[in-house]
Amino acid sequence: MFFDRKNEEKVHKGSVLAGYDLSSDFSQISYCVYGENKVESVATVMGTRQYNIPTALWKRKGVNQWLYGKDALRNGETEEGCLVMNLVELARKGEKIRIEEEEFDPAALLTLFIKRSLVLLNFITTPENIGALMFTVDHLDDKMVEILTRAAANLNLKNTRIYFQSHTESFYYFVLHQPEELWNYQVLACEHNGIRLKTYRLERNKKTTPIVVLIEEQTYSALALPGEEEDEEIRKDSYALADEKFLDILQRTCAERIVSAAYLLGDGFRGDWAKESLAFLCRNRRAFQGNNLFCKGACFGLLEKIEPSEIGSAHIFLGPDKLKSNVGMNVLRRGKESYYALLDAGENWYEVHKECEILLPGEENVLSFLITPLTGKRAKSQDIILDDAPVREGAFGRYAIEIRMLSAECVEATIEDIGFGEFFPASKKTWKKQFMVT
Repeated sequence: MFFDRKNEEKVHKGSVLAGYDLSSDFSQISYCVYGENKVESVATVMGTRQYNIPTALWKRKGVNQWLYGKDALRNGETEEGCLVMNLVELARKGEKIRIEEEEFDPAALLTLFIKRSLVLLNFITTPENIGALMFTVDHLDDKMVEILTRAAANLNLKNTRIYFQSHTESFYYFVLHQPEELWNYQVLACEHNGIRLKTYRLERNKKTTPIVVLIEEQTYSALALPGEEEDEEIRKDSYALADEKFLDILQRTCAERIVSAAYLLGDGFRGDWAKESLAFLCRNRRAFQGNNLFCKGACFGLLEKIEPSEIGSAHIFLGPDKLKSNVGMNVLRRGKESYYALLDAGENWYEVHKECEILLPGEENVLSFLITPLTGKRAKSQDIILDDAPVREGAFGRYAIEIRMLSAECVEATIEDIGFGEFFPASKKTWKKQFMVT
């Protein structure tokens, strides 16, 4: 018998859901009103489509005055203060930043930037009415989860659920919320920041239930565009070479595949240098250009977390941050055998935290977990032996189970004997076991 301890406060209709794309050069914010579900991006200048917020801070010399975004860049050209850029990379490195005679924690500076930029949402709603906030970043590893968790704790958004996901997952949710004819087949996104190109290719396995979605990522560093200071002839030749390289990448990526739609993202696609590439890309497929896909995808991700849609429930995304197996137990419920789901494939490993209670006959000391991969591998069992567990003949033992994940492949289960009434007091013995779920 099980007792599920999870009890989350619901997000109310009419509250605002915000998606925050935290990137090295520029950050962006999108939002929707829960219940209306129309996703919009926040403009830095009212009435425009200027969504980019430079991820930078500027401190005035001698005083505790900080500016962020475009104001930081404008003042960075003066000698009245100190400009700090590359906040995401600096936070990852973790090394102290010296400004004047004082050292600053880079993660704290990143948190300050996030706080200041979230003020843009004040034109939309009050902080108390932000029901949920999703951060999306290019690469979500252990270090970035730690940084974002710390930042979230210092935002003072007491009524707000806060989540994290990668750009790859944001691309998945964005595609899922587009007209279905755009993703009948495979979907391609190409992100270019002027220095490097990154591609995302989404495909679905319609033979599985739910439909498994995979996204292949590739990064190409040899596709840098020339700077404005270059000679005109050199720039012309460099653009032609970049067009040729990009065309080759597209041809290889789309070879023997049907691509329904393609998205061009980032400032690297400004201008008309990619003539031959775009001619190929627009042949028999829809192509779109923009730069706010990831922050919109973060909003769509929140919608699916809070209230899964019919299409969302029919699909499961198995990205690198995802649990790729279902984990549960075969238990007795009201005298009948049934399967109790503990962990669901498709969850982000760093969000997994499950607590429940189980009753075992007093003579038993084994818990058996059933692991069912969605990758085509066979299901298997993982036993945890409760060595030296109290023997309670003719009665039941009651145990608390807490499960979390140490990575996308490794589960840690903690079991505690919590007794069964005053006749069988808790021994407080605990057992901890790690096992793989691949």
